[in-house]
Amino acid sequence: MPEIAGLRAQLARPVRLRTDDLDEARQIIRQNFYPNVVDLLQPSTVLTGHFAVSRLRSVTLGTLQFGADLCMRFGELGAYHVDLPLSGAVAWHQGRLDPRLATVDEAAVFEPGLNTVLDRWSGDCRLLAVKVERTELELQLERLLDAPIRLPLRLKPAMDISHGSGRSWAKLARMAAEDAQTSQGLIHQELLVDRLHEAVVIGLLLAADHPYREQLARPVPPCRPAPVKRAIDAMEAHPENPFTLTALAGISGVGIRQLQQGFRQYVGMPPMDYLRRTRLVRAHEELRAKEPGQTTVTDVAYRWGFTHRGRFASAYRQRYGVTPSATLHKTRS
Repeated sequence: MPEIAGLRAQLARPVRLRTDDLDEARQIIRQNFYPNVVDLLQPSTVLTGHFAVSRLRSVTLGTLQFGADLCMRFGELGAYHVDLPLSGAVAWHQGRLDPRLATVDEAAVFEPGLNTVLDRWSGDCRLLAVKVERTELELQLERLLDAPIRLPLRLKPAMDISHGSGRSWAKLARMAAEDAQTSQGLIHQELLVDRLHEAVVIGLLLAADHPYREQLARPVPPCRPAPVKRAIDAMEAHPENPFTLTALAGISGVGIRQLQQGFRQYVGMPPMDYLRRTRLVRAHEELRAKEPGQTTVTDVAYRWGFTHRGRFASAYRQRYGVTPSATLHKTRS
């Protein structure tokens, strides 16, 4: 699968802030995580906020503390997110799910497309917030499975972090967050940062409960045969090219029927469906990365081989749950 645009950018400078100003606290959360509405549950309470936020490629790690009881409303997050209390607790709910309590033993796990409310962030709560960009987590899962997944990926709303894989992942995320705040930390070394980023993302997929977790635990299937791989490599390298089945069969060195059979057996979809999915991924990445004034949906669609905007929009909405225009014009936090 292609590398997501922007992952090779340098790590952003860590944010560290102490504040007693609620508006300043709201701004830190908005700039590093999501648009928000934050209210003190006891208006006379004095805020003693402490924030340490870092970015590790497509992952944002933030240790947050307010020193006061708060209610926080975010709407749809647009990313996968885990809150791991280090002390205290957070009462929360998302969408129509029953209210839950995140504690030092159970993390809160949030999905991208549901309205999110932290009903009560206790004054003694200090937590590690881990935000993972939606595209990165979903593409990483598809890479691991070597097959497409049903979107969106449904994560169960809680993770046991008192033992087992959940505890291990929580320790890994906490170590990464702490190291990112140290200028001489290993996380700032280019030889390590990609591996650590991958470990955090893959670790979440292995620690959280979701429909593909058992599949991830199965033995790795045999490698795809060379003809199928040659066709995939060609499509991944230049998905915008006007490939046909005949052309792909020629690249693969086998007949059309043999190529189709190989894709059904080893990929789980026909070659042209794989090409369409690859083009959608590239278009989605570009729409997320660009500002509205830099490009248009039509330009992006044509650039990645979609000649009919209506069919592109329909396929895009079916895969990502929103229109291409909504992705291009979305509010960036």
